[in-house]
Amino acid sequence: MPVAEGPAAPWVDRMLALAAVGAAVWACVLLAGIRPDPRGYGTHEALGMLACGWPAAYGIPCPTCGVTTAACHVVHLAPLRAFATQPFGASLALAGLGLAGFALYCLVRGRSFLEVLVRLPLARLLLGAIALLFLSWGYVYLRL
Repeated sequence: MPVAEGPAAPWVDRMLALAAVGAAVWACVLLAGIRPDPRGYGTHEALGMLACGWPAAYGIPCPTCGVTTAACHVVHLAPLRAFATQPFGASLALAGLGLAGFALYCLVRGRSFLEVLVRLPLARLLLGAIALLFLSWGYVYLRL
């Protein structure tokens, strides 16, 4: 659908598509500049973040343990290693790149970015993402 016929004003559609592309480029540049931590977690510390306090407090990995490392593996073109590290993180990174690719396509072709997004089953996607998060947490717990 042409951007002028989309569900939002064309400038809103364009700005959201640009934001999606910009966020993906920013994340890729940021993650390309660091190495994934070989432990499978802790890569976020190379970005200046503090070490996660969850393991010290509870004795188990946190629900998002390894997400940054998995995303870093995706950016370093090692998707299998990303999934082996943290399936939720790998899926999230690939979904983000896919969304950015679609946004770029819409910008180049003059298509509405939001037209397709408003038709997505967002509740089902959210429930699936939450389920994958908890399954991945269990996987990481068993692996570490």
